[in-house]
Amino acid sequence: MILGLNNRKEKTTVSPRKKLFIPGWFGKRHDMELTVVAPPEKHRDHTVEILEKLTDNQPLQSVNFRLWTGEHWPSPEPKPATVVLNRPSALREMLSGGSEVALGEAYLNEAFDVEGDFEAAFEFGDLLAAQTQGWSKTLSLAKLLFHLPDFLDSSRVKGRAAKFDGQKNSPRRDRHAIRFHYDISNAFYALWLDPRMVYSCAYFENPETDLEQAQVRKLDLICRKLDLQPGERFLEVGSGWGGLLVHAATHYGVKAEGITLSEKQLEWSQELISRLGLQDRVSVRLIDYRDLQEREAYDKAASVGMVEHVGRQNLGLYFQQISALLKPGGLFLNHGIGLGPIVRPNQGEGFIEHYVFPDSDLISIGQMLDSAESARWDARDVDSLREHYATTLRHWVRRLEAHHEEALHEVDEATYRIWRLYMAGSAHGFRLGYLSVYQTLLAKIDGRGLSQAPPTREGWYQ
Repeated sequence: MILGLNNRKEKTTVSPRKKLFIPGWFGKRHDMELTVVAPPEKHRDHTVEILEKLTDNQPLQSVNFRLWTGEHWPSPEPKPATVVLNRPSALREMLSGGSEVALGEAYLNEAFDVEGDFEAAFEFGDLLAAQTQGWSKTLSLAKLLFHLPDFLDSSRVKGRAAKFDGQKNSPRRDRHAIRFHYDISNAFYALWLDPRMVYSCAYFENPETDLEQAQVRKLDLICRKLDLQPGERFLEVGSGWGGLLVHAATHYGVKAEGITLSEKQLEWSQELISRLGLQDRVSVRLIDYRDLQEREAYDKAASVGMVEHVGRQNLGLYFQQISALLKPGGLFLNHGIGLGPIVRPNQGEGFIEHYVFPDSDLISIGQMLDSAESARWDARDVDSLREHYATTLRHWVRRLEAHHEEALHEVDEATYRIWRLYMAGSAHGFRLGYLSVYQTLLAKIDGRGLSQAPPTREGWYQ
């Protein structure tokens, strides 16, 4: 049995005057009529020819391929990643859709696997995204793809993609989008996150720092930047599984309050707070940030990994609302992923938007600061943690891979593959600068132009 084909024998593909879609990987899209007749014994030869054309017959630095026959291409020389083509139709499944989404769906359908360093395998994805071939090469590649056998209908996988009604980033739709990602299974996340369940960029003092230490260091960094003091009222917008709230309350003596739209996170946080006996100092509510009514009630606030869900059309409202919640002179630390300095070629529609973070919206740090300043925030510090997030994601991927079997008790194989693909691809994006993550310290100045911002950074990074 070949990975879900139900022992079906590969048949010669005969498609009289079949409509052919020229993949978008290779530039402008075209339609043409084509009759394809390919004997099964040629599938191996056509696959190798496609790989040769894609790579201009130059071996990739980090990636080897292994065919369903067991043969390695271009050679059996060990490399960090091996892309395993599980069946003769694999390249057709991967490439004929002409998008990042189609390539991801082929992985979910087990047309191919990745052995070794998944992040390294994205060298092949970048090769595809950068293709700007002329018509003759485009046509020859497309014809070769349709010499490969037809493949299983991918509707099973496509049905897992997020599909929501209503206005994007509206309160109702945001609830669905957040629960789509975060309400999978607390036990699944616990397999690969640190013990505090911190689902955001850690802070690594050196390469030997382990994930748990790095996440505690990040929580401390946030509290130090905000200069949290005993007795202050602290708000976290998008409080996740409660790690920062508990840390701020137990180590800095604040009264910590969190809000979330995830029912699973609320359940975990409330159980954690009760188990630690912190009910009088820490609380979490299931509420949208737009519905908070406490005006000038909080001394300090933080938002860690939540702003990506706000949507650029709502950024002004987001910054205005948090400003209204803080006392004059209060501080707000906004931690979020944004576009990096390097623009990825031919980005197109993204796998993550369909299968991982629906309705997420990444913008540049310049746009983020412009929105904050339009809401009259005083920007006091901007800190890029790009390399730290790449390292964090590598830890998560390794931990997820190490718990593959346990993960399948909580989710199915396709969900496991979605998370493995998205986290390895994100690590690749942070490493190359397609993505970045910024901590921005903002101050709400009072009527005299003053704030509680510390005069120097001394003590933040110690």
